[in-house]
Amino acid sequence: MKDIIKVVFVIIGTFIGAGFASGQEIYLFFFSYGINGLLGILISSILMGVVISKTLKIIKQNNVQNYKEFLDIIIYKKTTKYNKNSSIAKVINLVVNTFTLVTFFIMIAGFGTYFAQEFGINQLVGSFVLATITYIILNTSVKGVVKANGIIVPILIILVGIIGILNIKNLPLLQIKNYMILNNNIEFILQAVLYASYNSILLTPVLITLNKYIKNKKQITKISILSSVIIAIMSTLIFLLLTKVDVDIEKLEMPAVYVVSNMFYILKYLYGFVILGSIFTTTISLGMSFLQNTSKNEKSYSHIALIMCITSVIVSKIGFSNLVNLLYPVFGYLGLLQIYKIMIKNAQQKR
Repeated sequence: MKDIIKVVFVIIGTFIGAGFASGQEIYLFFFSYGINGLLGILISSILMGVVISKTLKIIKQNNVQNYKEFLDIIIYKKTTKYNKNSSIAKVINLVVNTFTLVTFFIMIAGFGTYFAQEFGINQLVGSFVLATITYIILNTSVKGVVKANGIIVPILIILVGIIGILNIKNLPLLQIKNYMILNNNIEFILQAVLYASYNSILLTPVLITLNKYIKNKKQITKISILSSVIIAIMSTLIFLLLTKVDVDIEKLEMPAVYVVSNMFYILKYLYGFVILGSIFTTTISLGMSFLQNTSKNEKSYSHIALIMCITSVIVSKIGFSNLVNLLYPVFGYLGLLQIYKIMIKNAQQKR
């Protein structure tokens, strides 16, 4: 059970980054579709649980060591001989590496944005602090990342739960429709699928690095169910938090932070820990998966980590919400191909 919890915490730590905890992702993919967004959260959480389960089964059954190998397995019918010169696998691998790196940059930008929005500190200062800490943690390898998630993630889950429950106690649920934009079309279903899709791109390389912590299929089932339930609950709590926004939500970089700061001032700094902790856990998880997928040896690992962290501070000047709104939906469409291939490969392995 201990290994199951470790894996779940890394999954949740990767999932609840700056976009999630700030409310920006929940607004973009769910809240903007009104009350239908709650159903979207349920659909997305279930789909993510299924993808996590089927991905881990492929990884375990084929003893996958890296993302390139994983792609060869899901693209080609044979699982015993990989096509190392596969152009399709190379393209997808490049796309995923790019998305992982870009999301890493988004986390660094989000860290700086929080300090700029809440304390008036130059965004570059906050970004530089996180980039420095991340570089140090990344040089401790997978064990350091798992340990960091094991400490921070349970605290984040508890804090989000406390704030969410306090919000629900003050929320007239029978009149919840008055707080949200009603939307009668079914576009929310597509958005729910896209949300699960782009998160699956981020999670897959991370799941591969956790292979040694998983022993059998029973553990995989428990991991996927537990992860899915936690994601659904936390997403719903953030969603309900956004109903308290009393200004134009589109103008807020971090709407959830705005609500907590105005409605629950005493919890403002606790939620600040949620934001910063979420960003940190996602950053180190993504950094680890990117480095293990691109570096050839320990020397190149350290060099790439340094270049990546320095570049992230420069890129953070683009802005947090701009990066989220522009790139996440695009990569969501690209992730649909990976989900399709994962489902097909699982069906083939059962024959």
